[in-house]
Amino acid sequence: MTHPATPVVPAVPAAAVASPSRRVLLGSAAAVGVAGVAGVAGVAGAGSAAASSVASSVVASDPGDRHISYREWSGRHLGPVRFTGQRDHVDPFDTTATSRSYDVATWVSPVVRPGFGLTELVASWNADTPGRSWVEVSVRGRSAGVATKEYVLGRWCRYDPAQGGGIHRTSVKGQGDTVATVYTDTLATRTGHVLDEWQLVVRLMRPTGTRQTPRLRSVGAMASALPDTERVPRSPNGRARGRVLDVPTFSQETHIGHFPQWDNGGEAWCSPTSTSMVLAYWGAGPRRDETAWVTEAMPDEVDPQVDFAARNVYDYTYDGGGNWPFNAAYAASRPRMRGFVTRLRSLTEAEEFIAAGIPLVTSVSFEKDELDGAGYGTNGHLMVVVGFTPDGDVVCNDPASHLVRDNAQVRVVYDREQFENVWVPHSGGIVYVIHPERHRLPRAPRREPNW
Repeated sequence: MTHPATPVVPAVPAAAVASPSRRVLLGSAAAVGVAGVAGVAGVAGAGSAAASSVASSVVASDPGDRHISYREWSGRHLGPVRFTGQRDHVDPFDTTATSRSYDVATWVSPVVRPGFGLTELVASWNADTPGRSWVEVSVRGRSAGVATKEYVLGRWCRYDPAQGGGIHRTSVKGQGDTVATVYTDTLATRTGHVLDEWQLVVRLMRPTGTRQTPRLRSVGAMASALPDTERVPRSPNGRARGRVLDVPTFSQETHIGHFPQWDNGGEAWCSPTSTSMVLAYWGAGPRRDETAWVTEAMPDEVDPQVDFAARNVYDYTYDGGGNWPFNAAYAASRPRMRGFVTRLRSLTEAEEFIAAGIPLVTSVSFEKDELDGAGYGTNGHLMVVVGFTPDGDVVCNDPASHLVRDNAQVRVVYDREQFENVWVPHSGGIVYVIHPERHRLPRAPRREPNW
């Protein structure tokens, strides 16, 4: 189980910045604290509201001190780009340590000024990487009027080299300086620093002398500045009360011990298991011929799409399947699919997606006594919100399945207020939004749209 929110850490000299384990570092339930920020989250108070009034209030909602914005570019805004540079690169996970030459095309986003000083940023990209091609996504910005360096947020391709891909997809550690650092996939500023603007830089890498050209279909980023609060009030019921989406149930526990080279299944596979459930809901999971390598190794495997996903979201530096953008990018590598990572301010916003027929993968963490019915505690876990009861409680596909190796144990109902408080304060409300390209998203809030 992986990956709750990234804590902001004190500023230290660059030479002293360590690279602690993602699982240890991100295990803090303190989540998204920002020094000097006080007050409670700007979400609506407890109680219920009529569906029609809630729908309009979500769109017009005041973000209060829970600042989140999402910007994305696609289509004509991405090109054309020209291959005008060249770069040598050594894949650190290639046992031959061979330096390979690549033609490089660079796309740079417009400068984004979110209207608040951001403390965290998570990028998302949807790309095609034929043959041995790959992409590198970075961000730069300005803090107190001074330009930052570029921080690499991911080096990605659809397949690993053994499958014919270009590199072992990876985050990049050891990038911290006195302004910011990168915790696997999340840019986080140091205490006392914010970014007033940001800009993405995407490099498309094509093996020199080939026509294996990667194509960027969309790229964007979520920027946020969140309050240091341990609890949020229960959000009002929204438009999805009584609606439950028919998302298939897969248990991560049935995969314990599978493929140690990709983190050994079980609790380490909550993210690929959740992503697989959503892809199966859309009918976009891998075909039988694509998962043949799984069933050849494990003839009794009933959900090979989970093993397939675990391999294809795996971050070789993080050494796990919990990299948020890698899960979204994998989902978007399926035909006619799209995926991105953002933060939501409340379950009222989440209901907008359920009402639109879109399940959400959510990032949570909690002690065993904080979420009734779970039967376990976790310092970081992913599960799918698939609906809401008529009373507004949360219907989830929880791949931990009460720690029982049984897909029938995956569907569970969690108390709304309890769920909201193991999600919003702990990961900042992180979600993967995965849907077909032609399936419309709900209308985003007018102020600080976060999708």
